[in-house]
Amino acid sequence: MRILLEKDIKPRDIMTEKAFHNAIVTVMVLGGSTNAVLHLIAMAKSVGIKLDLEYFQKISDETSVIADLKPSGKYMMEDVHAIGGLPSVLKYLLQKGLLHGDCLTVTGKTLAENVAEAADLNFENQDVIYPYENPIKKTGHLQMLYGNLAPQGSVAKISGKEGESFTGPARVFDGEFELIHGISSGKVKAGDVVVIRNVGPKGAPGMPEMLKPTSAIFGAGLGASVALITDGRFSGGTHGFVVGHITPEAFEGGNIGLVNDDDIIQIDATKNSIDVMITAEEMEHRRKLWQQPAPPVKNGVLFKYFKQVKNASEGCVTDEE
Repeated sequence: MRILLEKDIKPRDIMTEKAFHNAIVTVMVLGGSTNAVLHLIAMAKSVGIKLDLEYFQKISDETSVIADLKPSGKYMMEDVHAIGGLPSVLKYLLQKGLLHGDCLTVTGKTLAENVAEAADLNFENQDVIYPYENPIKKTGHLQMLYGNLAPQGSVAKISGKEGESFTGPARVFDGEFELIHGISSGKVKAGDVVVIRNVGPKGAPGMPEMLKPTSAIFGAGLGASVALITDGRFSGGTHGFVVGHITPEAFEGGNIGLVNDDDIIQIDATKNSIDVMITAEEMEHRRKLWQQPAPPVKNGVLFKYFKQVKNASEGCVTDEE
């Protein structure tokens, strides 16, 4: 902080378009959380920079995953630390031309200056980080999906180990606790697409992480045989075939709120698509019958949040018209 004050370095001097590009690339190569999409969009808005799902998809298409990290991989971040840590990884990415080294940082130096003395990654005695020429996955694990279930977008975390497409009948739950009961009662079967809705920014409110549902699914032995889609979020520890941030959310009339049990849902990460296989006429018929749920809160700070929050594709910010 003292360095920043002495050199009169402001947040806007550091939070530049190039810096956000660096952040997204780093998330992709490390196999990071879907939450990065939400948070980086919001952070960029605070300094007047526009990030959108299309930009994340562009970087994902151009960037390989090279870190064998949990939850889908073998190692943990402490293992990255043991081989040189993030400075060594960033130095390697700079050598590969993937990052902008001239970005100013909180040290008062550029990114390239910060990591110049970091140890070089040694690919002969470790397999935590792979050579970029021999990646774990040739493209990014974060995929932005669109379709009649997510006209304004959604975010999938696809490591490749669970496949890149999934088709199955919907099992619909209004909230995570309904799902917990559904699993314990045997409602969810292998091959199903589990739908958890009304847990979005407004519907919850607050867009909670679906950690309990994913844990319950794996605990029931269904982790490799079902898909999970939601207008809520996922924790960084989530794995399996999962799609979150579905927008518009159910509470605001999004089509995820019109899905019925046994509707066939088709997800294809290779085509960036997520659709419920019903006709437009049937969708419109259901929309006419749909009624918005009662507001989940009626006063206090959460009510202010509920009234002001934008959708997930806009970063869930609360300071815009």
